[in-house]
Amino acid sequence: MNWFAQNRFLASLLGITALLAAALVFFGIQGTGRYQAAKDLYDEAAAEAASIERLPLYPTAENRDGKSKALDDYKKAAALLQEAFAPYRGDSLEPITPQQFADHLKAANDEVRAAFETSRTSVPEAFFLGFENYRTSLADSDATAILKRQLDAMRRLMLALSASGAAELKNIHRPALTEETGGTYQPSADEVARALPVEVSFIGREKAVREFLSAAVKPKDGLYFVIRSLRVSNTKPEPPRTTDVTFIAPEAQPAPAQGSAEEIFGGGFNLPKTEGQKETQPASAQPASETAAPTTGEDDRILAQVLGNEDLQVFLRLDLMQFLPPKELP
Repeated sequence: MNWFAQNRFLASLLGITALLAAALVFFGIQGTGRYQAAKDLYDEAAAEAASIERLPLYPTAENRDGKSKALDDYKKAAALLQEAFAPYRGDSLEPITPQQFADHLKAANDEVRAAFETSRTSVPEAFFLGFENYRTSLADSDATAILKRQLDAMRRLMLALSASGAAELKNIHRPALTEETGGTYQPSADEVARALPVEVSFIGREKAVREFLSAAVKPKDGLYFVIRSLRVSNTKPEPPRTTDVTFIAPEAQPAPAQGSAEEIFGGGFNLPKTEGQKETQPASAQPASETAAPTTGEDDRILAQVLGNEDLQVFLRLDLMQFLPPKELP
């Protein structure tokens, strides 16, 4: 006999109880998962709040006011900095015709070449201020404004090199700008200045190198250069040898003339005699012609300078900085 058929009520009760138990287990598991997720979020938020409370600038009203003041001071300082670089911004760049640029280029090249001839600085035969591609062709009309500014910078740079007394200009390289290839310069959102690079290599004494570098980085006439890289090497990489040592004889010192400090008053002044002192005749001065000239022996030789007169070979990469229009601060 079937037990479920004879005990329908009890069987139904057992079935309903099993279903309810399964439902309770199912919802209990889901509830546990939601609880754990909520607990994890709470623990994370509590840890973040605790870390914020330990910060030196806890978000209180006093700290908020202090931070607002610091932000205002920062904005004012940034505005003053933008104003300080206004002369080097190049806002007044005005396009010129390609022929006008060619005339400016030729005049600047002639001026610089004359300065190099005066300072006896040798330059490459093809030297044209870094604008060699415009020797026989005209610049694009959309590029003349920025090229004119770069030309002014190159002219000033080369005049400074000639004034320093450098021995030789080895090379000058000016990478082509975006405008020269038909493009348009588009600054990024956080860019405050545009770099116009140029590379120069020359040979000169240490004094010439110092003077040129000092003149190059000195802001002047709205031009602002920044040195990006510098390589200096000695034209004599090997140490001096004994064969490089030379001696020079010291110059003979002239004999003291009559009436000099060695002969007070030149012997022509008689002091009063004191009691008991015999009168003496003043010693006659020896003629300068009879004074023996000093002799120079082997021990009197002077060692000529061995180090410090070498030429230095310098490679320099600079950027002419064209500062962009000021940005509105948030």
